[in-house]
Amino acid sequence: MKKLVEIITKILPIKTKILNIGNVQMDSRKIEKDDVFFALNSGKNYIPQVLEKGASLVVCDDKKWEGHEKVVVVEDTLKTMQEIAKEYRKSLPVKIIGVVGSNGKTTTKDIVYSVLSSRYKCIKTEGNYNNHIGVPYTLLQIKENDEFAVVEMGMSSHGEIKFLCETALPDYGIITNIGDSHLEFLLNRENVFIEKSEIKNYVDKDRLIIFGDDFYLKNLDGIKVGFEKNNNFIIENYKETSEGVSFEIEKEKYNFHMNGKHNCINAAFGAVVGKTAGLSYEEIERGLKNCKVTPMRFQKIEKNGIKYINDSYNASPVSMRYSLETLADAYKGILKIAVLADMGELGKDELKYHIEVLEYAVALDIEKIIVFGNIMKEAAEKIENREKLIIAETKEEIKNIIRKDFADRVVLIKGSNFNHLWEIME
Repeated sequence: MKKLVEIITKILPIKTKILNIGNVQMDSRKIEKDDVFFALNSGKNYIPQVLEKGASLVVCDDKKWEGHEKVVVVEDTLKTMQEIAKEYRKSLPVKIIGVVGSNGKTTTKDIVYSVLSSRYKCIKTEGNYNNHIGVPYTLLQIKENDEFAVVEMGMSSHGEIKFLCETALPDYGIITNIGDSHLEFLLNRENVFIEKSEIKNYVDKDRLIIFGDDFYLKNLDGIKVGFEKNNNFIIENYKETSEGVSFEIEKEKYNFHMNGKHNCINAAFGAVVGKTAGLSYEEIERGLKNCKVTPMRFQKIEKNGIKYINDSYNASPVSMRYSLETLADAYKGILKIAVLADMGELGKDELKYHIEVLEYAVALDIEKIIVFGNIMKEAAEKIENREKLIIAETKEEIKNIIRKDFADRVVLIKGSNFNHLWEIME
């Protein structure tokens, strides 16, 4: 990583010559010889262990380390990391694909990465590193011979997508959809649209790929993907089975191993990016087949003889509907229940959104719906048709209900991350 060495040497007052950089780390447990460590937050407490492991350089804002030959003390560790990442990105020929949207970002990122990897050397955002810390960190993982980097860009408030785009300088952009996420901070969907669509100012319209069926996105200039006839790439012959989905684009049939119309759309994004990047049909299909999706996204798991669909990483009104609809459609004729927990960041109308989700759920072919969390509980008490509903006070109670009465059902678990709903499978 010679270019990174040059940039770090130019920006930081380093007392010792760096000959080589292994990787850039924020987690002291992952440090190996020659790594660079940014000691963010409590990371400064582990500097002795990091140096003992052979780190080539430590960046921190703890003045007690001034004078150490391998430690550079700065005013703000995070801002320094962001500045280095921004300059490093400018020096690289890599093509960066920025993925934004209210739902489906992580799965779309995983799919696009897998498709492009069938020909190109690629890197992607790992885990949930999609914010003002995670995106610079991801950029610092790029090697000089990487050809594509698929970078997920998340947000919760005004100006974040703009900042991430200014840092990453994307060559391609994907906007998955505009939903009700982050309303606690952004108040309404119009503001969500304004913030998410900021990426359009950084990429050419023939490299901006958007969900053309979305009310807010259909009038943007770009490559539109969707089921409706106004799209540049129309998804046709969509079929759902318990094994996944199949669909056609331009008379070519694709298969993807995750269920749901929303995952069909995510896979279609991958196919269209592949086409835009010059991949053959065979390469795209191979990429879809080999895709490994980040856990807790409609993940099928069997534990203790019970078949779970773990979709509990996060939740919004839109993603709740997607998951419930998929459960009902993909498992026709099979007994199934849903465990639904609170959704976060929905602002003053949060109760209304929870009521609407429960009303939607009880109308579907789902035998029972177990609700968990203060808002879900309040919503359950306000809807008329409560026959399918079971209110649970604890996750242990949910475990016992499932094992005692519903062990032979397919069990969907869905809620925002703070609920830790996946613990019911343990």
